Amino acid sequence: MRQAIQKTYATTPAVIERRWWLVDAKGMTLGRVASKVAPILRGTHKPYFTPHLDTGDYVVIVNADKIRVTGKRLDQKIYYRHSGYPGGLKSITLREMMSKFPNRALKLAIKGMLPKGPLGRQMYKKLKIYAGGEHPHQAQQPEVLAL
Repeated sequence: MRQAIQKTYATTPAVIERRWWLVDAKGMTLGRVASKVAPILRGTHKPYFTPHLDTGDYVVIVNADKIRVTGKRLDQKIYYRHSGYPGGLKSITLREMMSKFPNRALKLAIKGMLPKGPLGRQMYKKLKIYAGGEHPHQAQQPEVLAL
């Protein structure tokens, strides 16, 4: 008596269905928005999620300049970058970054929660962040994502 062999389902790129989501970040906490958006970009909320494929959706975030942080983080959180030359270490506080580049802090927070390497960079490209309340993606008809 032979038993039937069960087949394992494998997601293919042809099966992946992408949706557009709209997130209004006004008055929301930086890390909480990032931790809700990163899994949507990755696609872990879908039943056919596969770790080696980009199964995620597009996310449009508006009002990134009105995001808030708690405690003394505006002055104590420091972002570093290096030019590659000796003595080329640059630093900027979160307060300075929010005034010069309102959406960069949110971009960096979400990017840090995605996988590293080519797959993570592909997921990151589906993230669109705007400082104001307007965005040029009306044609995609993004659905409002309640966080």
